[in-house]
Amino acid sequence: MCVTRIIDGLEMSEATGREADVAARMGLLEWIFDEAGSVGADAARAALQSPAAQNPVSPAARAFVGFLTDASRAMNGGAGGRRRARGRLN
Repeated sequence: MCVTRIIDGLEMSEATGREADVAARMGLLEWIFDEAGSVGADAARAALQSPAAQNPVSPAARAFVGFLTDASRAMNGGAGGRRRARGRLN
């Protein structure tokens, strides 16, 4: 399902607070599993360029766009950061 259809569906949601976050996370998972090929920061950045992502109104749609924004940034650390973090935990 394309990001526009997911956001359109979330815009119809009356969920607020935790329920809005849950709906947004479900939308994010739907987007991830529906995307062709691998999904990474570049795909999240491309999804954020969608007109529907430019001005979300409902809490669920805003949360979804926020998760996409996080995904567009969070995947830049690479494996090196995980190794260093693991070393600090031991």
